[in-house]
Amino acid sequence: MTTDDLDRPDTPTLAEDLLLLLFQPASGTIAGENTLFYVLAGAVLADLALADRLTTEKRGRISSTGDRPPAADLLRPAWDYLAEKPRGVQTVLAAIGPALRAPVLDRLTARGDIDQEPRKVLGLFRTTALSDGRTGRRARLLAEVRQVLVDGAEPSTRAAALGALLSASGTLPQFDPEIPWTSPVITRAKELERGDWGADAAAQAVTRTVTATVVNSAIVAITVLPRNQ
Repeated sequence: MTTDDLDRPDTPTLAEDLLLLLFQPASGTIAGENTLFYVLAGAVLADLALADRLTTEKRGRISSTGDRPPAADLLRPAWDYLAEKPRGVQTVLAAIGPALRAPVLDRLTARGDIDQEPRKVLGLFRTTALSDGRTGRRARLLAEVRQVLVDGAEPSTRAAALGALLSASGTLPQFDPEIPWTSPVITRAKELERGDWGADAAAQAVTRTVTATVVNSAIVAITVLPRNQ
């Protein structure tokens, strides 16, 4: 997202794109459910960073910037929370992440990217079945990430952030064979996590650094914190 995009609430957020990619049409499930809220929160912070609405403070803390909050409902709570005072990234992930899955999924449903259908299990228990909305947006997003990870294409900043977050989620092996789980793919994914996005993104060094900090904090939360709960 750019700064202008943040003022258009209808623009898809990184969190929406990430959840849409994590959705597995064949099974109707979402990959990485157990730690989903960490990466969705990371996507929200990455969106703010890419729009220059997030900055780093002393001791690795982050805070929001800008004169007014973003119009996007999914981003407003994080911006407000960080406007109060600088906070550690993992603190923010834990604070804003748990409430994200439902509204992000609702946005995808409203766009027609994912269909939700109420069902009963054993005729008693109500559940919701997810299915492909057939807009084609998931396929387009997947093709863009594949071009970066598999074909070595120079990424846009948004594609780079999305690839980094997808890698951080730990679910990339589940995308094989669409994104083959090979050594070159793993290497490139780790480069994206570190903020090595290529020459086209060189002018956004500060943004890449902030985004890399967010992504790697999400990785720590995903790989370490759940084991300590």
